[in-house]
Amino acid sequence: MDNLITDYLQAIEKLMGKLSVPTIKQTIEILYDAYENDKQVFIMGNGGGAASSSHFACDLAKGTIAKGKKRFRVISLTDNVPLLTAWANDTNYTNVFGEQLYNLMNTGDVLIGLSASGMSPNIINAFLLANDLGATTIGIVGFKGGTVKQVVTTCLVVPTDNIQQIEDVQTLLLHLISSTLAEKIKGG
Repeated sequence: MDNLITDYLQAIEKLMGKLSVPTIKQTIEILYDAYENDKQVFIMGNGGGAASSSHFACDLAKGTIAKGKKRFRVISLTDNVPLLTAWANDTNYTNVFGEQLYNLMNTGDVLIGLSASGMSPNIINAFLLANDLGATTIGIVGFKGGTVKQVVTTCLVVPTDNIQQIEDVQTLLLHLISSTLAEKIKGG
């Protein structure tokens, strides 16, 4: 069992070393620019990505608060379960995020999507809609990026097909991004 634990931790460390630091910096700058310009940030994901979506929205909304400064405008599209299931039931599951954006998104807003494969139709459809609405789009995905990598403004890719490791590294990335933003806001 010790080897399994050590191997897993080493795999995560190796994946962290393969991440694109320039893309991480670009992602932070996009989000800081959205904060500075009072733009809305939307976050979405399925399964573990849905949980991470809620977690990241919380970290941005609460964890970046600095006394005397404005707050991040952020919403997780996974958190309104009645609306999400209504769209899934009345139309198609591929519409659950995009249809919410029709009501909420403005030009210059930001949409972040978390996906392991980068192939989820509801994530891809929402990114395409957001692009049409003039938003900046950020994918945080695994594998080789899938279709998401082809349709977003910027994409952070965790280069593995191990779902658990993808989700672990995504969580580390989200904490890195939110804590860096919190420091920029406090110091900016």
